[in-house]
Amino acid sequence: MLPPMETKTIIEIRDLSTGYSTKKEEKIIGAHLNGALHEGDFVCLLGPNGAGKSTLLKTLAGLQPAIHGDVIIQNILLANYKPKELSKVVSVVLTDNTKLSGMTVYDVVAMGRSPYTGFWGQLKDSDHAIIEKCMQWVGVSELKDRQMGNLSDGERQKVMIAKSIAQETPVILLDEPTAFLDYPSKVSVMLMLHRLAKSKNKTILLSTHDIENALQISDEIWLLDEEKGLISGIPEDLCKEGCIEDFFVTEGMYFDPEQCSFHLQYKTAREVIMVGKEDSTEYQLARRALIRNGIKPIKRYEDSKLKGTLKSVVIWVPGDGTYRMLDNDVEILNVTRIEHILNITTATITKNHIQAVRDAANMTAFE
Repeated sequence: MLPPMETKTIIEIRDLSTGYSTKKEEKIIGAHLNGALHEGDFVCLLGPNGAGKSTLLKTLAGLQPAIHGDVIIQNILLANYKPKELSKVVSVVLTDNTKLSGMTVYDVVAMGRSPYTGFWGQLKDSDHAIIEKCMQWVGVSELKDRQMGNLSDGERQKVMIAKSIAQETPVILLDEPTAFLDYPSKVSVMLMLHRLAKSKNKTILLSTHDIENALQISDEIWLLDEEKGLISGIPEDLCKEGCIEDFFVTEGMYFDPEQCSFHLQYKTAREVIMVGKEDSTEYQLARRALIRNGIKPIKRYEDSKLKGTLKSVVIWVPGDGTYRMLDNDVEILNVTRIEHILNITTATITKNHIQAVRDAANMTAFE
């Protein structure tokens, strides 16, 4: 049996406790954390609000001291780095960039070159080329002359990502980099960062609440919780072992470990017989629409568990783009939109359920 491939460890944390120290007390947020980040890995840090994700990132970046334990970056203790040296190894994107509102986009991205410009901060032609390339990579080239204060939250966040890339560090730490982006932009930025990690052999760790995207794109997941500590692994192993479900599933939802995805869990109070091509898109979408509206599709009347289920009415989905309703094997409806079959089904079985309740209570329609 072949041994697992080993990759170069870039960051290691050993028995790390993060938090804040005051004169009166220590506030520990994350205790006894252990983990490692490897070269070329794109890693997402997930956890509930208050778990200490931002605090951990700031601690790894040297922006605040650890309460206990060690952070080791490229085999050197973080505490032994001088600020100038560390700025060539780790770049950081935080959510607060309001202090840069009076600067142009180009000037902000150019700040990423400051570790290399010397005492006078003079940019060389090679620096300008890197700045232009990074803005183009992230998609903010057309904004380069705009002031940061005139940008949307999402645009500002993209600029800060471009700045971190321009810094050309082997490690990039990002705190909620997609927080203010629309969904297509979230996916675009995540994929761009993943490509950056692979093409440039960078180690990228970002915190995010976009669990679904993280499970699809990440090479590894760090799960952080105040009580459970830090759990790490590739998404598929964490799904298989039940870690993702334990961390995030609450009432009204369930987790599909095979697909590594979350789903809402609807309560159904009515039933309808539905037959047809079960592996077709039409069938699965119709089934989804019915369940969302509290109607459970069953395959045959004998499977019914609710009083009032119609025996003669059947929804037939042949898989040819149509949705048909049969009553005693006679086609009474043939439509091409799920909305239409849903409306008639809801009306039909609701009326029948009302009648079933009345029959059970020996009531007339006028009582």
